[in-house]
Amino acid sequence: MPGGARGPARWSVSEIDDGARLLGGLVPDVVVVETFTSDPAAAVLPEEAALVAAAPPERRRAFAAARSCARRALVQLGVAPGPILLDPDAPAWAYRAPRWPAGVVGSMTHCDGYHAAAVARSATVAAVGIDAEPNAPLPAVVRDLVTLDEERAALARLSGARPDVAWDRLVFSAKESVYKAWFPLTRRWLDFGDCLVRPGLDGTFTAELRVRPPVFAGVAGRRLTGRWRTTTRGGRAYVATALTVPAFGAGGGAVR
Repeated sequence: MPGGARGPARWSVSEIDDGARLLGGLVPDVVVVETFTSDPAAAVLPEEAALVAAAPPERRRAFAAARSCARRALVQLGVAPGPILLDPDAPAWAYRAPRWPAGVVGSMTHCDGYHAAAVARSATVAAVGIDAEPNAPLPAVVRDLVTLDEERAALARLSGARPDVAWDRLVFSAKESVYKAWFPLTRRWLDFGDCLVRPGLDGTFTAELRVRPPVFAGVAGRRLTGRWRTTTRGGRAYVATALTVPAFGAGGGAVR
């Protein structure tokens, strides 16, 4: 594995100095670097810049900020930072999938005012998925597109217990996190209807796969578990989700 020493166990790093963490510390065995600012000085390496040369300025800034977080996270993991390019073997519908250094798994996310990256050693974590969203309801047409009947039936109950959480957005975020962990393991498409998310009021969620699941050491992992959190920073409210799939023999209970 690059970088020599094995990375941290059951901890995370967050570049937030006032305690307003969103993804930092949410799941174990992962290094997270997050920022609530869009640093105009965040630089991309020349190889990375070519990937977004034709993109609008806002997209280029988000791209640079997320990769800046990723390189800082790699340093915390003990891995020499380098360009984070695209997976050359990814199918066209996954053309933005990143290629991580050997021995490392990772995930990146960004939304308005927030950027984050999570990395881990593949000897401990087989896959990680993170996603951050505005903590605001989805447009009805989008909600109906990305949620299942069973999920929508639970939204009113959840909203009654915690009206401060946009539960439909949380379900969407969880499915995004599941996909980010799913694709590196399977190299297969996962539609919104292929995953049933059940959020808990305790800050956890389960995701039941309704398609052929990935297999770990001969055992199919049909149910994934993750965690969610909300926070407010600079007048913006956020909701985020994260999950890990433990490597075989590394312990943990994220896959059943």
